Amino acid sequence: MSAHRLGQSCRGGLAAMLMLAALPALAQSSLEPPFFAEKIAKKELPPLDQRVPRTPLVVDPTTHGDTIGRYGGEIVTLIARARDIRYLSTYAYTRLVGYDRKLELKPDLLEKIDVTDERVFTFTLREGHRWSDGSPFTAEDFRYYWEDVAQNKELSPAGVPEFMLVNGKPPRFEVIDERTVRYSWERPNPRFLPQLAGPQDPGIFRASRYLKRFHAKYTDKAKLEELAKKQKLKSWAALHNRLDDMKEQTNPDLPTLQAWRVTNTAPATRFIFERNPYYHRVDTKGQQLPYLDRLVMDVSAGGLFAAKANAGETDLLFRGLSMGDVPVLKEGEKSHNYRTLLWPYARGSEIALYPNLNTVDPVWRELNRDVRFRRALSLSIDRKTLNNALLFGLGTEGNNTVVEESPLFSPELRTLNAQYNPAEASRLLDEIGLTKRNGAGYRLLPDGRELEIVVETDGESSLIVDGLTLIGEFWREIGVRLFAKPQDRTVLRNRSFAGLTVMVAAQGIDNAIPTAIMPPTEIAPMRQDNYSWPKWGQYVETKGDRGEAVDLADAKRLLDLYAIWMNTADPEIQAQAWREMLRNNAENQWSIGTISGALQPIVARNGLKNIPEKALYSWEPTALIGIYRTDEIYWNKAENKEARR
Repeated sequence: MSAHRLGQSCRGGLAAMLMLAALPALAQSSLEPPFFAEKIAKKELPPLDQRVPRTPLVVDPTTHGDTIGRYGGEIVTLIARARDIRYLSTYAYTRLVGYDRKLELKPDLLEKIDVTDERVFTFTLREGHRWSDGSPFTAEDFRYYWEDVAQNKELSPAGVPEFMLVNGKPPRFEVIDERTVRYSWERPNPRFLPQLAGPQDPGIFRASRYLKRFHAKYTDKAKLEELAKKQKLKSWAALHNRLDDMKEQTNPDLPTLQAWRVTNTAPATRFIFERNPYYHRVDTKGQQLPYLDRLVMDVSAGGLFAAKANAGETDLLFRGLSMGDVPVLKEGEKSHNYRTLLWPYARGSEIALYPNLNTVDPVWRELNRDVRFRRALSLSIDRKTLNNALLFGLGTEGNNTVVEESPLFSPELRTLNAQYNPAEASRLLDEIGLTKRNGAGYRLLPDGRELEIVVETDGESSLIVDGLTLIGEFWREIGVRLFAKPQDRTVLRNRSFAGLTVMVAAQGIDNAIPTAIMPPTEIAPMRQDNYSWPKWGQYVETKGDRGEAVDLADAKRLLDLYAIWMNTADPEIQAQAWREMLRNNAENQWSIGTISGALQPIVARNGLKNIPEKALYSWEPTALIGIYRTDEIYWNKAENKEARR
């Protein structure tokens, strides 16, 4: 039986807390965030040592080259629409268990985790941990979610989250005591902890004391139905789900465990988040994080983000900016007192082409399933020209695969079948039998139609649209016509799910810096949102109720390898499965990668400290900037007299 423990992730936790508890009242008051001084004086809040857990998460910013910060101030950032306030949960990155900068899993909200054979997970909560309203964070919050939310058909029609099912079976859930819960499966569930550490918190706990007031099991149902009716909702369950809004951040009354809590609701053009008085992290000096008192999100048209940053209207901005904005951003640095950091975007490819192996058109289905056709399209792309035109020559050319910073990286897989060779591409097309051409020089399909590939895209990335124009020129040289068709993302996905697309252009592998313990779901036919195999993914996701069973041997092998990854607690076996899956993807060109390594601009006002000068940026696993700890960012007012107060 193998077992391991994820314990206190920062050294000195208990010692620092004992130090805090032993300090005289005067010294303790110097550690209090001034933001709470008035409430503490009025006894509306208890003192610091009564607000943080007895064993807080003690962080030392100096271990990764940063500095111990100071309290105060706010930062202003921009969002394109009111709903985007939900991304605060990603930026702030407070999780039961989360990744550190080395992409190792560490307890966060939890004090420790005991794991046996990746089957049995025992969570220990921090003693004295509280929600932002002061109510205790206990095992009851996990029980409430599991029994009263996840398994309540009115609140959760889809049932238990898929990542909590192993071979279709949910775990056995136990409350051991007030601070301890346990999840047990018959077989390994290595997805469990990585899912909890993801950029979107799956939320397997709830603020039960608050939400029970809106649950028919604990409150008179008739009264709840009447309250729902007043808010123009159909039922008590709809009311509960609207108020149970950990992800969307639309309910200021809902207690949170995040560093900041939202204070106002839509409609609004400015959203203000204020520090959580009961937040569980402190630094080695004894100061409670976050250092910043407020985060302010201003709603603005996305197309104006770069211009507004150039004009000095934001303190910290990253989401909504792209590499093409760099010249504008650099231009305004000196006059508006900010700097533009450039972080490599850890994505498999900035432009990836996804031949739909499940398309309903029988001629295109047969052609897309022929690996010679996919390789020919890949070999005919001049990636060097794409790199120079779109990424200023700074990108990496090759397949849609993991990047060099991943321990699973193999350099040969980046270039396999991905070097510019139009002569070989033409030979492969001839070998398939696509030898007939029309008067314009384009090849003809077996049924006589012109070989015109309609490449659909969501149109949100100008880089992809521009790239398709160039790829069209490359493919013309081998007798293939490309027609780009931008459209709304929802329309595109629905067309893909229905098998109506022939090929889609989108961004590549999102998590291109995986470690062996991270699930390889992106590179196996398991999800219908993968444009190469939407119906295969739908079949797996619905357990055969819809979609199509995988019917190509190499694709079936990917599912077998994923099963090997799932059914072991040995990271070396998991790494072997990952590597074979990556090779399988490169050899088969299930997706056709082009260039990777775009730089993500990070605009930060001068004087804003503890932001890395350079770091990897991605949705998963870095949660954009989340793993770099936004709660440790602070203003150095001595350096920047104009820092916001």
